[in-house]
Amino acid sequence: MLDAILSPEWEYRYYSFNVKWAPEEQMGSMRNGSGDDLFALFNAHGCFIKGFDHEALMSPYGRQPKAVWPGVLDAVPKAFERGLSEPAFAMEDTTFCIWRQYGDEQWHRGVIEFPPPKLRFDGAPLDPDGSGDLLSPYDGNPVTYLAWAIYRFGGLTGENLTLEHVQHVYDHKPLTAELVREINPELPLGDLDGDIEEIGYPRRGAKKD
Repeated sequence: MLDAILSPEWEYRYYSFNVKWAPEEQMGSMRNGSGDDLFALFNAHGCFIKGFDHEALMSPYGRQPKAVWPGVLDAVPKAFERGLSEPAFAMEDTTFCIWRQYGDEQWHRGVIEFPPPKLRFDGAPLDPDGSGDLLSPYDGNPVTYLAWAIYRFGGLTGENLTLEHVQHVYDHKPLTAELVREINPELPLGDLDGDIEEIGYPRRGAKKD
């Protein structure tokens, strides 16, 4: 929802969410414009996440012939098999995959023999599958998003965003015309009606479960 306010043109957004992706399914995605992506499929069984870091050591493009790293997709449960064949997810471009069913105590991944570790220019170990980097924004901390948005949008609309704005959305409080105008002065609240519907964001006056 924050991305919809900061970046009204859908094709330029990093983060998207569709509450009505398919019957009994919801889908979240991230595309950073540099070739990396992440897709999260939510269904009646739990959540399945596929990610692709084009610079990761485990990139399919680093193997001949091109292939997903052994073990990454081998143990995905039947509960998420539709995600494995979803064209929009481009599963042939995958560097990591994790899943968690309702009732599981932790996230799972396949049995993987990771490549020998390599170091970055600063001496820190490289993330072999890109999961550490691509999943790091999803920590539930508004400060994390605020820092990213200021870096991403800079002097456009990012400079208007405050921690209070982010906290408001993280708390799923209904949007107001004032809040939207403070973040993006050129965006009327009414222009977000389609995004609010697609994302499933709460509207003012809606009944709570």
